[in-house]
Amino acid sequence: MNQTFEKNLERYAELIVEVGLNLQKGQELMISAPITSYQFVRLVTEKAYEAGALNVLTDFYDDELKKIRLERSTEDGLKAFPTWKAKGYIEMAENNVALLNLAAPNPSLLRDTDPTRVAMLNKTSAKAMKDFSAYIGGGKISWLIAAIPTNEWAKTVFPELPQEEAFSKLWENIFYTTRTDQEKTVELWESHISNLNIKAKQLNEGNYKKLHYKGPGTDLTIEFHPKTKWISAQFTNDKGIPFVPNLPTEEVFSIPVKYGVNGKVSSTKPLNYSGTLIKNFSLTFKEGKVIDFSAEEGYETLKNLLETDEGASYLGEAALVPHDSPISNTNIIFNNTLFDENASCHIALGRALTVCVEDGKSMTSEQLQDLGFNESMIHVDFMIGSGELDIDGEKSDGTIEAIFRAGDWV
Repeated sequence: MNQTFEKNLERYAELIVEVGLNLQKGQELMISAPITSYQFVRLVTEKAYEAGALNVLTDFYDDELKKIRLERSTEDGLKAFPTWKAKGYIEMAENNVALLNLAAPNPSLLRDTDPTRVAMLNKTSAKAMKDFSAYIGGGKISWLIAAIPTNEWAKTVFPELPQEEAFSKLWENIFYTTRTDQEKTVELWESHISNLNIKAKQLNEGNYKKLHYKGPGTDLTIEFHPKTKWISAQFTNDKGIPFVPNLPTEEVFSIPVKYGVNGKVSSTKPLNYSGTLIKNFSLTFKEGKVIDFSAEEGYETLKNLLETDEGASYLGEAALVPHDSPISNTNIIFNNTLFDENASCHIALGRALTVCVEDGKSMTSEQLQDLGFNESMIHVDFMIGSGELDIDGEKSDGTIEAIFRAGDWV
């Protein structure tokens, strides 16, 4: 490791602790991470204790073990989930433990695995962790998803490069897109979040009833309730502490009215869903629900995703991301939603986010549903933006205003 890499790595760990999680003195931290990331986990742990962490806990996992389970377990085994683990995560949330999810994906890990079995395991996990997911979707606790490279992931992004070079290049781009290749990273992020909050404020002041999306293969209308709001990816937890749950982030977002989505939308980047890539797919919506879909690759995975539960075929998020942004300007398809969604406007199938509702945290499920709030065990973002996407906002009086032209803010 050269000195520049080590410095960037240290800044990345500091960014995760100080900005992403905004870890407080006396707070506990849980790190969920693949076993391959143990060295970086050690660095984050050091930074967490420097920030005053009471205790740092780790929950290591191995995707190869998951693959073995999918191939060898009985169906009853795939439907089993350790209840102690689900209860443990809820207990941690109730005790204000911060959660870091370090993602180090292999996008093609389950390419040849039976998608029906993958869907069965995903549904089992989603159902068991549904109550805990409410803490995440509601921003009740501080949580963060950040990524570190794997050899397998790097090779899917840079297939033409030798393995070691691909791995190094992926690290370089993670540092670039998270601004950790620059001095005063924390200050840069504070300024960046401030700019995103300005964009969200402008959208809220616009009071748009609907957004109309038009681009290649896309002609979609999304309706919004007056009591929902646009926000940046800066949440405030139940203790009043701000945090940024995604690093990197370039989006401002809100939640659609469940039954207020109509038209057709086409993906502009592949979706890596649970170890399988879904490519060149389109969805047709009528009164909020997906009534038709297609995919050049990963059709069965997409089908199983949409059939997870009733809410999986409705939308839970609409996010605006300019085409002219650091991640997009790399001209790289990362095969990782954390990065690709922040290079492109995107929408999400499944669970809506209560943070986008005024006083949403204190509302009952029935009150939220009256606003058109979508409930689901899943929340899956996919990318629909490009340099050819136009978006218009429609006010309640029918006035139309341009919001995006050729993929960027007007």
